[in-house]
Amino acid sequence: MWRKQAGMAALAIAGWGLLANVAWAGGDAQAGREKAVACGACHGVDGNSLNPDWPSLAGQVPDYLKKQLLDFKLGHRADPLMTPMAQPLAPPDIDDLVAYFSSQTVKSDLPAPSKTEGERLYLKGKNRPQATACVGCHGPKGGGNGAWGKILAAPPAVLAPAIGGQQAAYLTKQLRAYRDGSRKNDVARVMRDIAGSLDDREIAAVAEYIASLRR
Repeated sequence: MWRKQAGMAALAIAGWGLLANVAWAGGDAQAGREKAVACGACHGVDGNSLNPDWPSLAGQVPDYLKKQLLDFKLGHRADPLMTPMAQPLAPPDIDDLVAYFSSQTVKSDLPAPSKTEGERLYLKGKNRPQATACVGCHGPKGGGNGAWGKILAAPPAVLAPAIGGQQAAYLTKQLRAYRDGSRKNDVARVMRDIAGSLDDREIAAVAEYIASLRR
């Protein structure tokens, strides 16, 4: 089963790599800071969102950020606010924004994670392999995993974004979107399959746990 899933993921990643031409090659963080002024109202001037409905971008895996901006630009992911923001961006703009936001430090004032159902789901999953444990891809502190693409020998080298310290409301919204299929830009249906096995209570619990993680 693992070999089959890995093969599907590799093909999906390779296909996205062709679409994006190459994986993130780096940009100018200072230029990105200037270009990010328009992003600050939702995502915070330093990438730490003050609005629970919008994600923090600080410290995010660079290739993941680039993929999301390209997906919004090309219509593979839709949002009434983000789509029109991303569509005018040229490749250098995307690289500069990625360089800036990924270099910022994520901040969280939530209490340290406690022993909850959310922790159990994050660390152990639900009736595996029905729902794979989050820690396997996103890491014990939610820092993401930028090595999977290398393991699968296909660019870009990312499957799992950094999620520790992310807004719980935003995480809940995205898990529900994966579950109902309204968001479908995940590689090899990994997130849709996992979220599809979780009910609203479980989604809320794991989102609260992830939001409390320090990375």
